[in-house]
Amino acid sequence: MAHVPENGSEEKMAEGGNDAELLKEKANKYFKEKDYENAIKYYSEALELNPSNAIYYSNRSLAYLRTECYGYALADATKALEIDKNYIKGYYRRATSNMALGKFKAALKDYETVVRVRPNDKDARMKYQECNKIVKQKAFERAIASDETKKSVVDSLDIENMTIEDDYVGPKLEDGKVTLKFMNEMMDWFQDQKKLHRKCAYQILVQVKDVLSKLPSLVEVTLKETEKITICGDTHGQYYDLLNIFKLNGLPSDANPYLFNGDFVDRGSFSLEVILTLFGFKLLYPDNFHLLRGNHETDNMNQMYGFEGEVKAKYTAQMFQLFSEVFQWLPLAQCINNKVLVMHGGLFSEDGVTLEDLRKIDRNRQPPDSGPMCDLLWSDPQPQNGRSISKRGVSCQFGPDVTERFLEQNKLDFIVRSHEVKAEGYEVTHSGKCITVFSAPNYCDQMGNKGAYIHLRGSDLKPEFHQFTAVPHPNVKPMAYANTLMQLGMM
Repeated sequence: MAHVPENGSEEKMAEGGNDAELLKEKANKYFKEKDYENAIKYYSEALELNPSNAIYYSNRSLAYLRTECYGYALADATKALEIDKNYIKGYYRRATSNMALGKFKAALKDYETVVRVRPNDKDARMKYQECNKIVKQKAFERAIASDETKKSVVDSLDIENMTIEDDYVGPKLEDGKVTLKFMNEMMDWFQDQKKLHRKCAYQILVQVKDVLSKLPSLVEVTLKETEKITICGDTHGQYYDLLNIFKLNGLPSDANPYLFNGDFVDRGSFSLEVILTLFGFKLLYPDNFHLLRGNHETDNMNQMYGFEGEVKAKYTAQMFQLFSEVFQWLPLAQCINNKVLVMHGGLFSEDGVTLEDLRKIDRNRQPPDSGPMCDLLWSDPQPQNGRSISKRGVSCQFGPDVTERFLEQNKLDFIVRSHEVKAEGYEVTHSGKCITVFSAPNYCDQMGNKGAYIHLRGSDLKPEFHQFTAVPHPNVKPMAYANTLMQLGMM
């Protein structure tokens, strides 16, 4: 089944229907041009004129899927099916939304419906089988996880006795340690699309797990008057754009500290190169190179959006398991000079959360479906006061009043978060108290956005924004390693 907006029937429409159809055609045109925001706007206007049209809801659902508003996409697909329970595309849309949210059993139910109605549809059968496989795999993983004696991958590795073959001429750690020379060689090696020897990759992972596991869930740093830090947002496997950040802003060092604010992997097809580079710098400059967890440093997201597939393709399933263990130790937030709080997603579903609460979070786990840990990874700001149901279907959206109360209670000046594509690479909202930074330009090779990073100086903590555009990369498409359900459902 082609995943494009539908044009609907040519039958004569009720009064107002013709106007609604014109708006839908306008929305379809924007959709084809990948201007999803305008597509959503005109589908919404069409629905105001004709709120009982299942196709309009289904088309808007697909546009929401493309902008990662999975909660809204799910609601629209459900509404389309309430209007017409025989509307097959509605089941496809709802299944894709549930897959994106990691709700595999709910997705399977909808794929079952499609297969029952269309037993000869090969695409539907393939999706049903793939989804069924994931549901069974998840059940198996839960059974294993309930075994309290679960061991770390580290315990089963014998890194010392891993042999580096004579024909491998790439970078190697020096006496088992990451050096600046190694980092420069590794970045060049990756730039040429070559693979780091698995022994070196394992050495980095084991060592960085040890470093991260000793950090608190809320990392607190102090910048002196003369010091500055660079804060970067999502990089999402866009390795060549990461190298460009270092070219523009200088390599990390003790004198040039960085904070990368989560979502290092998934979607972009050079996620391994990004994460091994970032982990390498964490080992080289443990006190001045900082990494926070994003919602994509989690098993469900990695399974759907490419990182698990990429690690298995380039190395092994065992190595992915070790990445999963390491990701669980990434800190969740960072406070700078007791005045600026940085996290990947945003603020909380309830008032009253304190910095002390963040310090106490037991983060060595997959994130729960609700609560402060979930919110730190998933929530988004909104322009209106109060809180709303999340467009993503996870956590919440929080207004300027929520931000104001949180900052006041915790004696903070503003928050910096990432998690959302912004046309200019950054956005300042909530009267300057909520800043978004996103560092993956032309996200997924199709959004046309700039990337940005922020300089914060110890003297005044006033954010300085630096924008940049995407650079060319080898011809490997985004989502190349993603689960086939997401490739077919969303690309």
